[in-house]
Parts: sequence; structure tokens; C-alpha cells
Amino acid sequence: MIQDIKTLADVQQFMHDLVKEGVNAHPDELFENYVNLETGEPTYTAEEATLRNLLMSQSFDICESGNADIYDVMMEVFLKDTGMDKYIPLPSSI
Repeated sequence: MIQDIKTLADVQQFMHDLVKEGVNAHPDELFENYVNLETGEPTYTAEEATLRNLLMSQSFDICESGNADIYDVMMEVFLKDTGMDKYIPLPSSI
């Protein structure tokens, strides 16, 4: 897991990392709210959730300062990484 977000490429890497963890992340959702559907247990420990919330906050800041839409950036990564781009148009293509 990336440890600090300083560039738009870092924002993209963060989303890649979340997809690798098996999470369908949404920028507006706090990570302590993620639950494993099979076990009903929290997906992240308090420490893991805190780190991811910090990284998401940094991602918002980087996207805002770079005039990038965080929702489009993260959706693009998610769609490509999951292969769903074959069925759902990428934000960059609209």
C-alpha cells in the first residue's frame, strides 16, 4: 500500500492498491465502514482504515489542486483493473 499521496500518479496507484485488496472503493466512504460480505467482519483494522482515510484525503487535495475529478480518476483505474472497461465506458472516453 502506498504510504503518501503527492501526485496524480500516486492517486492512481492508491486506487490500484485498493483494487488489489479486493475493495470496490468510493472516494466518499470512510474505510472503517467497509465490511467483508462473507464474514461480516470489518475489512480494515482501525489503523488500516486511518491510513486509507488519510490517503483518500490527500487524494482529494491532489486532484483538486490539479483540476482532476477524483471520481473519474478512481473509476478509470477501477474499470481498467477489473476488466469492466469492456462493458462500461471509461470517463476519459465520454
